[in-house]
Amino acid sequence: MRSFQEELHRMRTGLTYNAHTPEMYAYRAEVKKKLHRLNVTEYYTEKMPEITRSLFPNSAPDFFVEPPFYCDYGDGIYAAEGVFVNFGAVILDGAKVTIGRKTLIAPGVHIYTAQHPLEATEREMHENCLPVTIGEHCWIGGHATICPGVTIGNRCVIGAGAVVTRDIPDDSLAVGNPAKVIRKLNSKK
Repeated sequence: MRSFQEELHRMRTGLTYNAHTPEMYAYRAEVKKKLHRLNVTEYYTEKMPEITRSLFPNSAPDFFVEPPFYCDYGDGIYAAEGVFVNFGAVILDGAKVTIGRKTLIAPGVHIYTAQHPLEATEREMHENCLPVTIGEHCWIGGHATICPGVTIGNRCVIGAGAVVTRDIPDDSLAVGNPAKVIRKLNSKK
């Protein structure tokens, strides 16, 4: 049996790991207590910045999350300066989730790093996580879903309700399910 630190390392590096050990449950339970403070008891009080820093130690000090917000761990989120996440967002951050500066995330956006095997017997034993990267100056539209392992380039717009299953290049407008690039953005005339 692997130690908690080994399971955590495996999770963060994309290897299969067991998310159902007592230590992993306890780790997530502590995060849920902090989320309760963010979403309910410290909501817009003078303590909100303190709980935000505690939840997201690897993000810029001005990283702003509009409650309610949900995540698995918080310390897997690396948000740069000026990132704004609107209410109802979910970030499953078993692997690293990088969000570039000045990116705006609309209400109800879901970002997933967790993957589960297709075979039921394997799903009972383990899962793995793949990182997600969102570039600078992006706008992720309401209720968009970003799947594990995806990279979205700089200055992109992801349309509302899009399901991003593959990488999106810089300066792209992507919409639909699965999301497809329908035009280039930010071209100089």
